[in-house]
Amino acid sequence: MNILVVEDDSVISTFVSEGLKEHGYGVAQCQSAEEALDEVVVEPFDLAIVDIMLPGMNGLDLVKNLRGQGVTFPILFLSARKTVEDKVSGLRIGGDDYLTKPFSFNELLARVEVLLRRNQSTQSVVSEKLSFHGLSFDSSRKLAWRGDRKLSLQPREMVLLEFLLRNRERVISRTQIMEHVWDYQFDPQTNVVDVLVCRLRSKIDKDESTKLLHTIRGMGYVLRAGE
Repeated sequence: MNILVVEDDSVISTFVSEGLKEHGYGVAQCQSAEEALDEVVVEPFDLAIVDIMLPGMNGLDLVKNLRGQGVTFPILFLSARKTVEDKVSGLRIGGDDYLTKPFSFNELLARVEVLLRRNQSTQSVVSEKLSFHGLSFDSSRKLAWRGDRKLSLQPREMVLLEFLLRNRERVISRTQIMEHVWDYQFDPQTNVVDVLVCRLRSKIDKDESTKLLHTIRGMGYVLRAGE
């Protein structure tokens, strides 16, 4: 499970992040809303912990922006603003929980666990192994192989691989990949899709005589055997 911590106070950010890591979570730290928006494009997250009083764009506007882009992972506000009005505003704008400072880490951890558990219960997980010309992916265990070679994939690479396997031998556009992997509308100015595809291709086709992931100029990408 990957958690995004958006907090400009380095002491609090480190305290929260180290505590979460000790309990087995992956953590990315951002000190501003702008940095967080960039991070969400690059890596998938299962939950975010967001301070409200951030430099530049505040935490409320950050969450409003994320929800507007279609980001659906749970968001927990962690803020010194503690009036009822503050809490209501945070929850109505898109937050799933609101914890005030000062706080107990044990309480924060319990709230994180509840949000993650609740989110998982709303998603149906199907155990399935997808295969195509020696390339296989276990969707429940998130493990991938090319023949006998186990592939070391990042979370977004796994999402893309599963998407391609489910649509093998069909041309998939960059827009479709963006909307499926990042869950929001495609920005024609970004090259994140190309970078992600390049990374995945280098892993699944490395040292293989039969290439599987191909670029179709002007159209997108396709998973098929040979040219």
